[in-house]
Amino acid sequence: MNLNKHSAETDMEMDMTPMIDVVFLLIIFFMVITDLSQQDLEELEMAVAKNAVPDKPDPKAPPRPILNVKHTGVMILKRNTYFDPEVDKGPKKYQRLRDQLYLIAQQMKKAPIEPGASRMVPDDPLMIRVDASTDFKYVQDIMKECGDTSISIWKLQIGVKVPQENAAKK
Repeated sequence: MNLNKHSAETDMEMDMTPMIDVVFLLIIFFMVITDLSQQDLEELEMAVAKNAVPDKPDPKAPPRPILNVKHTGVMILKRNTYFDPEVDKGPKKYQRLRDQLYLIAQQMKKAPIEPGASRMVPDDPLMIRVDASTDFKYVQDIMKECGDTSISIWKLQIGVKVPQENAAKK
């Protein structure tokens, strides 16, 4: 029986290819995760508010829906367009947006309108991010759709830019 014995002085080589593969997979994973955290935000030139505070949503709360309104009036939610003034016209022009807001309202946590009331309405906020040059009529139309009795999203947050001096203080 011939057993190969290695001396202590023999150099052993380790194949690093699997280790490099794992490192590259981790890099790709973190790049994808980082990108997904900002998927609801569109490129907008937002208005600056003097008394704005930085937006710090509760990390324990479910992610709030974010509706982006571009300067052309196009309304985007999770990278999908739900209203385009060039395409959607007529009395049912907001139907796609209304349908999506209804679905969002159904998924939100519910609370009574007032203590002791039997009617339950969504208790989570809807974030509206609007380009600074967008006509305010689009925000009014969103508020009108949110106020529809079948939707009843009554908590709205408007996204604005924090002035540079306020951002530096925080």
